[in-house]
Amino acid sequence: MARAKDETEVAGVRLTSPDRVLYPGQGITKRDLAEYYAAVADRMLPHLKGRPLTLVRCPAGRKTECFFQRRAARGTPKALTRVPVEVEGKEEAYLAVESLPALLSLVQLGVLEMHVWGARRDRLDRPDRMILDLDPDPDIPWEGVVDAARSVRERLAARGIASFVKTTGGKGLHVVAPLARRYPWDAVHEFSRALAEEMERDEPERFLATASKEEREGKIYVDYLRNSWSASAVALYSTRSREGAPVSFPLSWEELGPGTRPADFTVRTVPERLRARSGDPWEGFGDAARQTLPRGTPGGRRG
Repeated sequence: MARAKDETEVAGVRLTSPDRVLYPGQGITKRDLAEYYAAVADRMLPHLKGRPLTLVRCPAGRKTECFFQRRAARGTPKALTRVPVEVEGKEEAYLAVESLPALLSLVQLGVLEMHVWGARRDRLDRPDRMILDLDPDPDIPWEGVVDAARSVRERLAARGIASFVKTTGGKGLHVVAPLARRYPWDAVHEFSRALAEEMERDEPERFLATASKEEREGKIYVDYLRNSWSASAVALYSTRSREGAPVSFPLSWEELGPGTRPADFTVRTVPERLRARSGDPWEGFGDAARQTLPRGTPGGRRG
């Protein structure tokens, strides 16, 4: 069957309106976005598979109306996995990605952001990672955010927990600690809350552990609320619906510094960066997935 004039295929997945511009400032089209995800899929899919998604869809581009989607709906591509999730006593079909065709089907839907749960579909009640989201006041310089991430790393290391860092596609950073799947959500939530409050208590002029906009001026909000049932965080290598077509990108602790800026990582630059570099900046992440919360600290009880 002949393909319609306004259609194309990327990695075997059909795209309609491939020349539709999704990021006007950069001239990035639907085809460009699909080719980006095809280029990063091998790195991205291990961090997506089996995790319920929260999607930001902007079918006509980032400067038009966008909306959130979690549940399967009429017209949802068959390539996307349905994950049963109990919501207020009723089972809902949430969406997940398991393959490259599924990932590219999200581009066909106009998805510009993918956010994932901190747990996988086979044990949604047991998170396998903890995230501290460092959200700076706009006046905080990048160097201050870098120092905050290193402070989180040191505090976790003092408790025997290895951590990894990534850009968010915004001005902040995520510090991610993989965990053994033996704790309930409330344990991980309480542990991360205690850590955020400790940072605020030790350096109240720098850090804030509550989402108070009135108190955030000149400070970095240490957001621990990602560590809650049904909460999500932007996926590694996901684009953001923001100017510049930025991408959430993993960094090694050695390369995190004043010379490495979030704006360096975009749809245009990331594929070339991956081709040019050897090794994974998150090397050891899988091995660290066996680590546990320490005994004797808030939230350190076993599930």
